[in-house]
Amino acid sequence: MLIDLQRAIGDYLHEVFVTQLDWWVVLGFIAQILFTGRFLVQWLASERQGKMVIPIAFWFFSIGGGVLLLIYALHRKDPVFIAGQGFGVFVYARNLYFELRDRGFIGSPSKAKSKMSRSTARKSTKRKAA
Repeated sequence: MLIDLQRAIGDYLHEVFVTQLDWWVVLGFIAQILFTGRFLVQWLASERQGKMVIPIAFWFFSIGGGVLLLIYALHRKDPVFIAGQGFGVFVYARNLYFELRDRGFIGSPSKAKSKMSRSTARKSTKRKAA
């Protein structure tokens, strides 16, 4: 019985990882590596600062991996995967937009300058108080 189970699992894994291997599967793995890489980027940035942070690279990894996974899902015609990645990519792009806007790269330059001025004023006030 255990030998049959081992053989069945081995046959299944061979079919999934060897027989079905094509360029689409390679694209899917690359996409998954990018998508998973976002957590590594976030973890390392948080460790460096000693608190939880979400660096801008997190959103680029999220969008890159999400778009590639969406393309892969469209090819596989998987509606669950398509819906999940399609919505996710929208959210990641929106968050990246907010981050870039807040940093003054896009949107109203006067708002970004105003925000930067307030931030600079708070920092100088803190230095004087110390």
